[in-house]
Amino acid sequence: LPHPQERKTALSVVVPCYNEELVVDTLIDRVTKVCRDQFADDYEIVLVNDGSTDRTWSKICDHAARQPQLTGVDLARNHGHQLALTAGLAVCRGDLVLVIDADLQDPPELLPQMLEKVRQGFDVVYGMRQKRRGETLFKRASAAGFYRLLDRLIDIPIPPDTGDFRLMTRPVVDQLN
Repeated sequence: LPHPQERKTALSVVVPCYNEELVVDTLIDRVTKVCRDQFADDYEIVLVNDGSTDRTWSKICDHAARQPQLTGVDLARNHGHQLALTAGLAVCRGDLVLVIDADLQDPPELLPQMLEKVRQGFDVVYGMRQKRRGETLFKRASAAGFYRLLDRLIDIPIPPDTGDFRLMTRPVVDQLN
């Protein structure tokens, strides 16, 4: 058999996780359902534990033992959301890659609409939140500042006020990596 990293899959879902023990079961259930509906068993879910101090990692391991499409990556300590995301992008194998936050503020059930945009020829499809429930003023301001700075530093335009919820083609992920 080829090395697991050499085998491709149709879709990877990359999810950075930090202290998500209360939501990880629901997250996995909802993401699994939408992936199966769209891709049967030709998908993987990559959950990156970013140094959680709760039971997030043990729950990821429990699910991975029962679900072959699930891969867990355990970072030795908390490195922050963006580096956890980078670790997930480095190990995922999908021709398409969906990035989603573990808190489920971005519904994985929007995947079919995002896939339609990819079929129309888009390489990156962003999900934009209409409202940012439960986020502090500091969180909203720092996220807005981060994406505006990123927009000035790179040649690829990023719509303002988007989070990490996006679907990308493999060439885009390869460029990011």
